[in-house]
Amino acid sequence: MEYPEPQLLHTVTDAVATVVVHHPAKRNAMTAAMWRALPPLLDTLAADPGVRALVLTGEGGTFCAGADISTLREGPEEAQGLAVRAEEALAAFPKPTLAAIQGHCVGGGAQLAAACDLRFAEEGALFGVTPAKLGIVYTASSTRRLVSLVGPATAKYLLYSGELIDAERALRTGLVDEVLPEGELHKRVGEFTRILASRSQLTQAAAKEFANGRTDRDAHWAEQARGSGDTAEGVAAFLERRAPRFTWTTSG
Repeated sequence: MEYPEPQLLHTVTDAVATVVVHHPAKRNAMTAAMWRALPPLLDTLAADPGVRALVLTGEGGTFCAGADISTLREGPEEAQGLAVRAEEALAAFPKPTLAAIQGHCVGGGAQLAAACDLRFAEEGALFGVTPAKLGIVYTASSTRRLVSLVGPATAKYLLYSGELIDAERALRTGLVDEVLPEGELHKRVGEFTRILASRSQLTQAAAKEFANGRTDRDAHWAEQARGSGDTAEGVAAFLERRAPRFTWTTSG
């Protein structure tokens, strides 16, 4: 079978951007070119006022099986640097992000999923953080992000062993937020992202910074709230029993 060139595909529908990791010949493993392509793509989507949320997913029945191992032959440190830059760009995306996970979410795939704000998985999904299988030191930033999600004990289990865990264990440990029956994932993701797109971007952007530990922007967000009009609109919509029309945007 002939496969198309590995690439990142994207669409924008109903204010939700969907980025698809597309490398079916290798279970959507990320090539060096794909790692490089992700940060500028995210910059473009972040600047688009028509995008209010982002979904990251994989082609077919697999999320992402990690980095394409062939790229490691050219220099593991450079390949790891590319992955970390992509991970950090995803973590810094100013609007809500959600990883929609089927099948394998392993290595670099787990790294990308952890950088999203939320993770929804289908039953049967498998998760693993596998640098111990390759003798690679997982970077400090990626390790800290994993620990913040699952705690030190589960992070050590995953990093020490490289073993895969199933979706139910991932849910128990906090690695994923919801597990859906087979065939229900994309319907639920569509429903939930429509909810995200309808909410106040002001609330979401401030909450994202605060939840990620930023402590120097309290005054900034207080000023944004005073000048945005979102609070007045939210209260008016509630009293008038209608959907609010929030206007504050990260792209503005």
